[in-house]
Amino acid sequence: MLQETPILTKNIRSPGYDGSLEAYQKAGGHKALEKALKSMTPETVIEAVKESGLRGRGGAGFPTGMKWGFMPKNTGRPSYLVCNADEAEPGTFKDHFLINRDPHLFLEGLIIGSYAIGCHHAYVYIRGRSQAPAARLQTAIDNLYKAKLLGKAILGTGFDLDITIHRGAGAYICGEETALLESLEGKRGQPRVKPPFPATHGFNACPTSVNNVESLANVPIILNMGPDAFKKLGSTNNSGTRLVGISGHIKNPGIYEVEMGANLKSIIYDLGGGMRDGKQIKVVIPGGTSSNPLKPEEIDIAYDFDAVAKAGSMLGTCSLIVLDEDTDIVDLAYRTIVFFNHESCGQCTPCREGTFWLKNLVRDFHDNLGDQGKIDRIRRVAATMFGTSLCALGDAAAGPMKAFVEKYPEEFRKHFI
Repeated sequence: MLQETPILTKNIRSPGYDGSLEAYQKAGGHKALEKALKSMTPETVIEAVKESGLRGRGGAGFPTGMKWGFMPKNTGRPSYLVCNADEAEPGTFKDHFLINRDPHLFLEGLIIGSYAIGCHHAYVYIRGRSQAPAARLQTAIDNLYKAKLLGKAILGTGFDLDITIHRGAGAYICGEETALLESLEGKRGQPRVKPPFPATHGFNACPTSVNNVESLANVPIILNMGPDAFKKLGSTNNSGTRLVGISGHIKNPGIYEVEMGANLKSIIYDLGGGMRDGKQIKVVIPGGTSSNPLKPEEIDIAYDFDAVAKAGSMLGTCSLIVLDEDTDIVDLAYRTIVFFNHESCGQCTPCREGTFWLKNLVRDFHDNLGDQGKIDRIRRVAATMFGTSLCALGDAAAGPMKAFVEKYPEEFRKHFI
């Protein structure tokens, strides 16, 4: 039977732990920060993260140490570390869980990461309506300043760092790193043309790394346990653990921490408790709404970047949405495409027009006005959208729609005229 592996959540799972600075330090917090600032160079910190095999926990899975290593040195411009804490993907709630329950773990990783890339002013981008996690984070940052763990000469070294929280206006598109940077600069949140990439021309055209909350929270873990020990957790090319958020028609929804490569079916049944009321699974969305759905016979796989991609979907934000036999797939598809159409920034024609037409086509089935020609048209519109926009939103909208009509054709035929 699958059990949790509490690494990131070790403090959170401890009775009486309140996430305060005092509690965090009592639990051994800031030892990694002291090690990094007093006995490691920025280059050796980056090398340790590279050796650990840590891949970004925001969805794309790009190696974190490699991302930091791409940033140029001695450019005459400041370097920035920007944390994407917006958590806009529907079904995702792991990052705000970390911020609310153990903010100093993430902030210690943010400080270490800033040291590694030569950043002296870091930003945390979080949406305006997320009032509780933003307030929790601000309190934690204020306490770090009081403890002289932020500001000038941290821990008596020559390293200075300030952290600013930036409240976004609630645009899903700002989860894309370049759109986030545009918003941070006070502009409309739209993806940029790449290249140049943020590593060389990011915030205010300066070298920038954009990292996710969970990615940064792993950094103190890596320095404390060592990159080799961290790499032993998980599966090949998928080291460490993941916070998995399970929601839907499940007995035990919530956040669970498992080693990368744990069996997806076991996560659902052993940790999530299986389906409510003895129902059968109808659809599993493995990585947030932008990931392609999996049928029940497709979920007996390793839950890591590579295995889920091989199954035709993506790990994404590790947000498992598990839905039962009573789910109306057409209604699910319609709710999904309405969201993506609303959140498209409209900059790229295939995405702007494609999400509009997909919404109209799926709505026809929703209104019992479908036919085989409209199923074929959904496939054609989706095919036109793949790889034709500046960011992945077009693909994220088209992929699930194509998968729904191909995996559940009988559900759409029920809604023929």
